[in-house]
Amino acid sequence: MSVTYFKPRDRFDIAKDTLDIGNPLQWDRSHFLKHFFKRVFAIPEDRIKEFYQRHLAYYLSQHTDGTEEIFFKYFWSLIERQLKVLLGKDVYDKDHLKNEREIARLQMFTALLISLDRWNIHKSNDAVIAQQESEIILLKQVVSQLKADLRKATALETEGYINIPEGYRNAVLHLHLQMQELKTPEGRELMFSQTQSVWMKMICKYFREGDKEINYETIRRYFPSDKRVPGDKHADIPAKAKLFKINPTKKRS
Repeated sequence: MSVTYFKPRDRFDIAKDTLDIGNPLQWDRSHFLKHFFKRVFAIPEDRIKEFYQRHLAYYLSQHTDGTEEIFFKYFWSLIERQLKVLLGKDVYDKDHLKNEREIARLQMFTALLISLDRWNIHKSNDAVIAQQESEIILLKQVVSQLKADLRKATALETEGYINIPEGYRNAVLHLHLQMQELKTPEGRELMFSQTQSVWMKMICKYFREGDKEINYETIRRYFPSDKRVPGDKHADIPAKAKLFKINPTKKRS
């Protein structure tokens, strides 16, 4: 019986940080397991090992022929059984969020017990299956979250693109380069980016020349990372491609 393995809470012990099991007043020992898991789910994460050690010490003090292995097996069976119960619940259960929190807590206990298991008790088939089921559920949650993130990230994606007539790609590049130099009436940059790669990626992603993709490496020479020292690989837009000039409008009175 659980009450012989774990230290019951003393009567009138009203400490909020107790690790013992039960209520501070009279309570039914036949409901010990319910109180046990109530404490398991309530104690701080950093006291899980202390919880194990405290009740191990109590068990050994009450059983002269007891061993840690016996205590460990019983402790492990309680955690393993409850974990399997929670893992078997439907994700649409009305207490799903509560179940997930309790699963996470039992997994912390499982991790601690495995680290303490000198007898390889945790390698039983049931334990391995429970651990695998737990990992599968976590992976499914990760996949679900990734799918949601992907939907959000691709919400503005489009299969269409802006087509440039064959031979006029550089004219469009020249427009983008001019846009980088535009200033607001207050003298601030109208469009600012930390790197030139943002402009190049935008052009390659959303523009085509004669319905053909624009090569990133081909246009790279027109967008130097440092305009003050463009480097030997830099090339200016050919004069014949500079067909348009962007000028600010005259100020209206």
